[in-house]
Amino acid sequence: MDIHIDPKDGLPIYRQIANQLRYMIASGLLKQDEDLPPIRTLAMQLSVTPNTIVKAYEELEKAGVISKRRGSGCYVSDSPSKLVEREKRKILEQRVDALLIEARQLNFRSEDLFKLIHKRLSLLASAGAFGAASGDGK
Repeated sequence: MDIHIDPKDGLPIYRQIANQLRYMIASGLLKQDEDLPPIRTLAMQLSVTPNTIVKAYEELEKAGVISKRRGSGCYVSDSPSKLVEREKRKILEQRVDALLIEARQLNFRSEDLFKLIHKRLSLLASAGAFGAASGDGK
């Protein structure tokens, strides 16, 4: 499992772990019913305390993203794909918010930002970065 934590990031470590696991699940890197690493194993891999992993797993369980099996650890929830869609939207909303904040800090006008996004979207679509997708974000 490829999780990277940054102690210099303002985000708590457990939240960094939870966010990356959310992304892996939403993107399909972790599949429905797939086992997650045991708490101690993941804690050792990431050089954090087991309590940090427990907190991350608890956050994901409360959100319905993962479930616990008594005596078997945690696994990706078998909830309907609606949950995955909600997580995908949440991830993109966070990234859009970050982009908008940075654009404002750089004194970028909204119109210029939208033009830049449209231009980049067209370039990526023409390069085939979206596969068979139309590139219109739908």
